[in-house]
Amino acid sequence: MKKLLISSMILLSLSISLLAKENQNAQVSEQTRFESLTKLTKVIGTVEKYYVDDLKLQEIIDKALKGLMQELDAHSSYLDKKASNEMNISTAGEFGGLGITVGMRDGALTVIAPIDDTPAYKAGVKAGDIILKINNDATLGITLDEAVSQMRGKAKTDITITVVRKGEPKPIEIKMQRDIIKVKSVFSKSIENEELLYIRISSFDAKVTDDLQKAIKSNPNAKGIILDLRNNPGGLLGQAIGVVDTFIRNGLIVSQKGRDKESQEKFEANKFSFKTDLPLVVLVNEGSASASEIVSGSLQDHKRAIIIGEKTFGKGSVQAVLPINDDKTENIKLTIAKYYLPSGRTIQAEGVVPDIIASSGSVTQDEDSAFRIKEADLKRHLEGELTKVDKRVKDEEKAIKNENKKDISKEDLLQDNQLNTALGILKSLIIMNKF
Repeated sequence: MKKLLISSMILLSLSISLLAKENQNAQVSEQTRFESLTKLTKVIGTVEKYYVDDLKLQEIIDKALKGLMQELDAHSSYLDKKASNEMNISTAGEFGGLGITVGMRDGALTVIAPIDDTPAYKAGVKAGDIILKINNDATLGITLDEAVSQMRGKAKTDITITVVRKGEPKPIEIKMQRDIIKVKSVFSKSIENEELLYIRISSFDAKVTDDLQKAIKSNPNAKGIILDLRNNPGGLLGQAIGVVDTFIRNGLIVSQKGRDKESQEKFEANKFSFKTDLPLVVLVNEGSASASEIVSGSLQDHKRAIIIGEKTFGKGSVQAVLPINDDKTENIKLTIAKYYLPSGRTIQAEGVVPDIIASSGSVTQDEDSAFRIKEADLKRHLEGELTKVDKRVKDEEKAIKNENKKDISKEDLLQDNQLNTALGILKSLIIMNKF
């Protein structure tokens, strides 16, 4: 009995000691928070009092918020009234602009992808281009939202962007006119007498899954499908899940994990959403981002499709728009989680590596020497060669540019090496399916 009493007293003593330590830690933590907030207040007050220009307190606070969000990551940002309004316009699905999706890569304003049949697409802007200038304004130190704001504007107004492109000896100026951006996200074509179905998804808007399933249903004789996600910058998570769900019967599609267990979520396939088990090939490139990476990566993990093309962009983070005032005219866009594929691998900064690497460009042929640029040509006829490069860019994308064509011809395939490679792999899958 005495031993039991002594043990109880020791346990009570330990509990009191731990409780006191927790209280002490809480007090230290609260003191640290107070000191940090005091430091911020002092800096703001010092700027307001001594800065060379007469800045109002609200201006200083706005700049501080922008700097704070920008330092977190490339996708978090402070949205003032103007930026919040522009976000709402963009979400509505119609706005004046270029049809270009951009992101920050190593601190540089980088093109994720041009959207099909928009001014940027027609002018030859390519995924991976680094934007140095918007009109005469340098992009050094610019935020994503500031860049988007500068590129948007009234339809039929002129704009020039200066880009650096891999493989080009000097920056390229691209002139274009803004237009009303309306995106047709899904279109389909037949290849070789309707036996093979080509489906292009240019972005993941609210109708993508329905339009995809309609395209499949409208081609009951198809023996295989090529799903083209090249230069698709992403969109709605629900639609990406819906696309994967169309092709698999069960299993995990994607999960998202934040800092707390409450923010973790898993998205499973629904057997009633499954539509087809036809052989499937998916095309991706460095302009495939976010939702495109969820689709291609998930189908790859499930071994449901062969992924062909180039490594994707690597945007696997989740952003939420959170209001900071009562009327929701000012918001912050904050990264709250990351996406993870069924195998547990992350997309963020890693991207999806295709099963088969295929370079963009036309199919190599013996007589194909028209596009070979020699050193002498670069020295003497730089401007002329840039024109040739622009022509080649248009030729390379010819197979998916004209939505009015019902079929993809052999000529189209010769101009698109990745699509031609996908076709060969799809035929092999169909043959293997017969055995």
